Amino acid sequence: MKRRQFTAAMLAGAIALLPSLMAEAQTPPARPGGGLVILDFKPAMDDLMTMLVQPRHIKLGLAGNARNWAYAAYELGELRETFDDVATRVPRHDNLPIPDMIAATVRPPMAALDRAIGAKDAAAFTKAYADLTAACNACHAGMDHAFLVIKVPDGANYPDQEFRP
Repeated sequence: MKRRQFTAAMLAGAIALLPSLMAEAQTPPARPGGGLVILDFKPAMDDLMTMLVQPRHIKLGLAGNARNWAYAAYELGELRETFDDVATRVPRHDNLPIPDMIAATVRPPMAALDRAIGAKDAAAFTKAYADLTAACNACHAGMDHAFLVIKVPDGANYPDQEFRP
C-alpha cells in the first residue's frame, strides 16, 4: 500500500511541476548581457533554394513520373507558394529583381505543368517538367551562377516516402 501511495505522490508532484517545466522549456535562453535570445535566422537566397525550392522540384518530378497526379498537383502548389515566399523574402538579389525573374522563368512552365497534371498527361508533364528544370538553370545563369545545374531527378532521395499513387 505504501508503494502505491508513494507512486501516487510522485505522479501528483510531477503533474504539479509540468506547467512550469513546459514554460521553462519554451523560454529561449537568456543572453549573457541580459534579455532573451530571439532566433534571428534570416535565410538568404541560397538557403531558400536549397531548403525549400529544390526538394519541392525533386518531389514534383518524382510524383509526376510515378503518375501520382494528386501528389504532383500538391507539390506544384507547394512549389508555387515557395517561389512566392522567395520573391517576398528576397525581392532583390545582387541587384536583380527576383519576382520578375521568377515570373519570366519558372511561371510559364509551372502553368504548363498545371495543365498536364490536370489532364493526367504523362508526355505533357515530362515536357513541362523538363522546361521548368531548364528555366531554373536559365535563372541561375542570369544570376551568374551557371555552375548551379538542376536536373530531372534520376532517383528518389526520400526512401521513407512512396511516390506511386
